[in-house]
Amino acid sequence: MKRLFRNKLTMFGVSIILLLILLAVFAPQITPYDPTYINIKDALLSPSAKHLLGTDNLGRDLFSRMMYATRIALLIGLVAVGLACVIGVFLGSIAGYFGGKTDSFIMRFADIMLCFPRFFLILAVIAVVGPSIFNVMVIIGLTGWMGMARLIRAEILSLKTRDYVSASKALDASHFFIITRHLIPNAIGPVLVSFVFGVAGAILTEAGLSFLGLGVQPPNPSWGNILMEGKAVLGVGWWVILFPGFAILITVLAFNLLGEGLRDMLNPRSER
Repeated sequence: MKRLFRNKLTMFGVSIILLLILLAVFAPQITPYDPTYINIKDALLSPSAKHLLGTDNLGRDLFSRMMYATRIALLIGLVAVGLACVIGVFLGSIAGYFGGKTDSFIMRFADIMLCFPRFFLILAVIAVVGPSIFNVMVIIGLTGWMGMARLIRAEILSLKTRDYVSASKALDASHFFIITRHLIPNAIGPVLVSFVFGVAGAILTEAGLSFLGLGVQPPNPSWGNILMEGKAVLGVGWWVILFPGFAILITVLAFNLLGEGLRDMLNPRSER
């Protein structure tokens, strides 16, 4: 933990993430504007004291839309990667512990899933089931578990030969007890790092889907659909593009910095 707190870049990332969480949680108390309220007479107002980030082409306050979009970005990122983590840990631990045909079947299935370009696979599935916040979360989660499964499988292949696992088997402990009480808690470090990096990737994926019109649907604001709406007025309303783009950039950067810090903290050979 001392190594983590000494890393200034990691602390910068943590600060940004905490700020985003606070903005998302207290958005109704911070802004007086409804993010979906249309006021054409205030369309494309530049940033001012009244509208801190200006307004969009429908006169909606961009600052309030950005804060409510932060809620959606964090929700989708955390839930989608949480689902992927649960699936990956479950399948990876089973594959690593039992080995043999079980391991071969699960890993070959993971290899098949990895053969498909993930973003295009998500696009195809959403085109079939329809775009919504729930569908985006579930589909990103169901297509993102393979890397975590491989990580925890590799850890468990090493851990299952340890003496404490042999002692548990000698005491006739169940497979479920050994996996959940001994193996997974000791193998969770790399998964935690992968989880943090995965949140950044999920937020970026959601923004891309929303930009293409297959993610969060209007009037619900998301950084991606704010960018999509702003591209039509780029020549006269640069702020509609700048602020959501910067929000995506700084959020993804913050989670990547936190992931790098956690990886250094959990690496016993790291001297930084």
